[in-house]
Amino acid sequence: MAKTITVRVDDTTYSKIKNAADSERRTISNFIEYATLAYVENSCFVADEEMKDIVEDRELINNLKQSLEDIKEGKYRIVK
Repeated sequence: MAKTITVRVDDTTYSKIKNAADSERRTISNFIEYATLAYVENSCFVADEEMKDIVEDRELINNLKQSLEDIKEGKYRIVK
């Protein structure tokens, strides 16, 4: 079931959202939903295929394990 949310934005942000929605021939509500889902799917999660590649990359896994060992042994320096 669809849910309704309320978002309060300033005039400048509203104009940007409205212009973006208009340029894609979407309602503001639909554009916000579309943009939010695109962000969540592309920025917050790793696709199953990409995760499989990461997990199967033995060199990467070995480098990460070695890095953790180096940290435990104090073999690092903080660069400011």
